[in-house]
Amino acid sequence: MAKHNELGKLGEDLAASYLEENGYKIRDRNYIFQKAEIDIIAQKDDILAIVEVKTRSSLDFGSPQDFVKSKKIQLLIKAVNAYINDREKDFDENLNIRFDIVAIHKTKETFAIEHLTDAFYHF
Repeated sequence: MAKHNELGKLGEDLAASYLEENGYKIRDRNYIFQKAEIDIIAQKDDILAIVEVKTRSSLDFGSPQDFVKSKKIQLLIKAVNAYINDREKDFDENLNIRFDIVAIHKTKETFAIEHLTDAFYHF
């Protein structure tokens, strides 16, 4: 596996652990619909969080969340619609869908994790 793929996989594992530690239940990982992939689908109470994980080895070229572009957002919206339609019976009708980013970057000895809720409202 290429180094950047290893870093991405590690970032997704760190993000999933972080979410679980903060009361989220991981419902799915790496859900693919057409050209879109949802990294993590997690639920906490009545919120279904569609989580894009961005991991970087440094901040030299910007924050991880800066690399989520409008095209990716459009693909995620299509993918979550398909996900919900495929599993409609599994969800309460009062469920709220939220798009989050978990931004991870390497520090000297560990990784810093930042959870941005309702992240796409900031773009």
